[in-house]
Amino acid sequence: MTEPHHWTFFTNHAHVLICLVRNSEQPLREVALSVGITERAVQRIVTELEQGGCLKREKIGRQNKYKINDQVQLRHVLEAHRTIGDVLEILVER
Repeated sequence: MTEPHHWTFFTNHAHVLICLVRNSEQPLREVALSVGITERAVQRIVTELEQGGCLKREKIGRQNKYKINDQVQLRHVLEAHRTIGDVLEILVER
């Protein structure tokens, strides 16, 4: 019998974006549990996505709200003709 594969099709960056699109006020602790990575890893990913212009963090009281910039072009040459919004439209029911 063949071993099951333990890789996923999308990166943790994509998984974090999907979680934040589904619930833009979700605490990063909950994102970490959903994605299956540490909260610190999610914080690093959110910082990288902010630096890349993919999302913006807005402080509301003691909580953060995240706004996705769905017009950002994908970075790899094979999919650079598409935006984050194109991918999220397929993956996330809004």
